[in-house]
Amino acid sequence: MAPPLAVVIPALEEAARLPLLLADLAAAPAGLISERVVVDGGSRDGSDRLARLAGARLIRSSAGRGPQLKCGVAATTAPWLLLLHADARLPPAWDRAVVAAMATASGAWCFDLAVEGSGLSLRLLELAVACRTRLRRLPYGDQGLLLPRSLLAACGGVAPLPLMEDLDLVLRLRRQAPLRRLGLPLRVDGRRWHRHGVLSCAWRNARLRRAWRRG
Repeated sequence: MAPPLAVVIPALEEAARLPLLLADLAAAPAGLISERVVVDGGSRDGSDRLARLAGARLIRSSAGRGPQLKCGVAATTAPWLLLLHADARLPPAWDRAVVAAMATASGAWCFDLAVEGSGLSLRLLELAVACRTRLRRLPYGDQGLLLPRSLLAACGGVAPLPLMEDLDLVLRLRRQAPLRRLGLPLRVDGRRWHRHGVLSCAWRNARLRRAWRRG
């Protein structure tokens, strides 16, 4: 039997998407998920109320995925953690892939990125992310992260950073243990890519990464 799993979801103004993710989680086999925690960063669209209605434990925190994740992890006790963005949708058979990964008892795991929407630019974006994940072992937070609590503690936990908390964490994680792909796509909302354009978002992200590395 798989060890208990705590799912931690930072959320901010995600009333349209969060219930879908919580429904995906609710369909998991009995006994797999021991804790479903939504950490709300000050939503005013009813995200907090919807999380409660879906049966998740609601925690309030200052805004920012770093502080929210840190707060959510601290509120759970399960030996394994699954960190997910609130706009994600889990693929069919995700639970079997997660159980198989947890059976290895070591390392961290991520999903592949799948952005909702049509167009060649989005497919090229997904391909670029897949190459970065395979070759550099550098997934970002929108790909989800499955890992043992002990590994997270060994690398220093989630830093309460307002931005780049995912990059900071993955860089520390991969020095401690293998980081592997689950081999399934995690679908994320493509609204920001559609609103600003793939190239514009990629350029903005690259500038943010450069600024973060320079302190």
